[in-house]
Amino acid sequence: MKKSIIISVLALCGLAFAAAAQDTDSRFMRPFTENFSASKPENFGTSGSSLRYYCGVPSLSELGSDVMLMRINPSDPAGAGRGPEISTPKMTHFGTYSARIRVPDVKAVQPNIGVVVGYFTYRFTRGYGLSEIDFEWLIADPTLIYIGTWTSDPNNVNNLQRVGRTINLATGQILYTNYRSYHDGNRNHDFASNDDAALTPRTIPAITGYDASKQFYVYGFDWYPNRLTWWIEHPDTGEKIILWDYQGTTPNFSGVPQPPTTYLLNFWHTNDWSVDTNPRSKEAPKYPYFLEIDWMKYEPYDDVNIAWRKENNF
Repeated sequence: MKKSIIISVLALCGLAFAAAAQDTDSRFMRPFTENFSASKPENFGTSGSSLRYYCGVPSLSELGSDVMLMRINPSDPAGAGRGPEISTPKMTHFGTYSARIRVPDVKAVQPNIGVVVGYFTYRFTRGYGLSEIDFEWLIADPTLIYIGTWTSDPNNVNNLQRVGRTINLATGQILYTNYRSYHDGNRNHDFASNDDAALTPRTIPAITGYDASKQFYVYGFDWYPNRLTWWIEHPDTGEKIILWDYQGTTPNFSGVPQPPTTYLLNFWHTNDWSVDTNPRSKEAPKYPYFLEIDWMKYEPYDDVNIAWRKENNF
């Protein structure tokens, strides 16, 4: 009888623990995979005209796949968020984020195009600061990938702080890994050569023939309070290749966002940011171009998120 009571108590404790780890806060998104199979996204809202978005349509490049197409137009003004964009209606937080994306192939048509594809999180909360984590492609050279994170002064989103890494995935070359902050005039600084927490991995295997515009790739990142790990799945083997496992600090800040965010993807014209391999790549798009998104996924770390909100009175 005593043994049965102990087992029952342990079972109840286990149920209580499971319930505690289940995040039921209505301000936050639950785990989801958005397959874009319906006429409208189920887990994202769209920005601007519905003619920018075509959901549940056949892929332009992969037979048998239904995707979302995002269209950028020559008339779209320059600036992040001025082209098509999707975002979650509720907040997200620490967790694993992943997506399967193919950026437009326009190099032969417009080699000097200034267009960005952004796969990212973003939210500014006064008292907590900016929370942003990015994958970005400047489609004038889709062999390069830009990854990084932005934080800010808790009460001023304009006082920005960034850590970032740029990689040529076709060659495995890390162009640079650096940080900059409003504390020091937004100058770029390299991390110390012995700073393993900021520079891991120091080498990345090349993905033969990598070109983000030639086929779909799966990209993702794992976000913890003290760590950010960006990765890509090898298209042939499915192996997860770590692009950057950042656990570092700078003289002024950790560089890892803390407060909740929202989950986004956008497609926009830049007239002041050129790809590293082509300083002329700032032209507005000459034609409507299409971005393809097969799916996007979010897997929150409920126990970590619940503990953070409790500790920070959020």
